[in-house]
Amino acid sequence: MSAQITEQIVPAVRESFWKRRVVAPILLQLKQGVTPEKLALTVALGFALGIFPLLGSCTLLCGIAAIVLRLNQPVIQLVNYLAYPVQLALIIPIYRAGGMLFGDAPVPLSIPLIFERFRADFWQFLRDFGMIAVQGIAVWCILAPVIIASLYFATRPLLRRIARRTV
Repeated sequence: MSAQITEQIVPAVRESFWKRRVVAPILLQLKQGVTPEKLALTVALGFALGIFPLLGSCTLLCGIAAIVLRLNQPVIQLVNYLAYPVQLALIIPIYRAGGMLFGDAPVPLSIPLIFERFRADFWQFLRDFGMIAVQGIAVWCILAPVIIASLYFATRPLLRRIARRTV
């Protein structure tokens, strides 16, 4: 009976999705001794690898990077998943930039077309879009260091401030 009364008097405080799924895991890592620098690198790499222009490869790339660089696996995957809408928004512009970089004529591209061709015949899809993907990867290789450095130096001071408050 007292539990029902307590629930009626004190309404349940629900944390927002953002706070529960993004902020809390990062705060937990800081409380457990992960340095702000290591977390900033994790966030920067998670985002940069999360926009890699090959759909379906980012989780594996983030996993490998986290193992090799001894970064936090849950945080890098979290950032990777948060970057997915950005990856979808940038994939066509990155492919187009690759075509321009290599002087190729523009190819009609759209996300639905890419998915449709992939499902219809995987090997024909690779023949049709393989070089476009390679050119997009080249553009990503040019952009990724700038993205990583920018995010690292942008998030590091914020994470340092948060670490000072939480530790």
